[in-house]
Amino acid sequence: MNIHREKPGDEAAIHEVKRLAFETDDETNLVDASRRDGYLRISLVAEEDGKIVGHVLFSGVSVDGVSKPLALAPVAVVPGRQSEGVGSAMIKAGIKTCAAEGFDAIFVLGEPGYYSRFGFSTEKANTFDTPYPKEYFMALELAEETLEGASGSIEYPPPFGGG
Repeated sequence: MNIHREKPGDEAAIHEVKRLAFETDDETNLVDASRRDGYLRISLVAEEDGKIVGHVLFSGVSVDGVSKPLALAPVAVVPGRQSEGVGSAMIKAGIKTCAAEGFDAIFVLGEPGYYSRFGFSTEKANTFDTPYPKEYFMALELAEETLEGASGSIEYPPPFGGG
């Protein structure tokens, strides 16, 4: 499996991965709108035998007191490859890429039992105002002490709808 940045021409395959992985078009629309409206910061795909089997998106967000934050969402893997580590590999590669490019924190809304494996923590995100349920809202520091003493609100781009 090869994990790399989205390339021009990958859009249709990414769209298909999202369509197959999710029950609604919400995630597909989020990715398409983030790309179209300039909020996409890092978009990685997992490719096997020339076919894209997974996708992860990191979008820009505005966070009080944090200079270069990102939101992780969504992560998708085609149904035949789920629960085989594809999503985990993409998230790990994404975190490494985000850190290498100078981003200082990543926020995610998701299952703590899953995302805590990558270092995400509800405690790190607890001081931030969000419309999302606090028990599922997490943060990961990419630069040491980035979130220390930081608090305030998080503004998600319009494609996230309501967040």
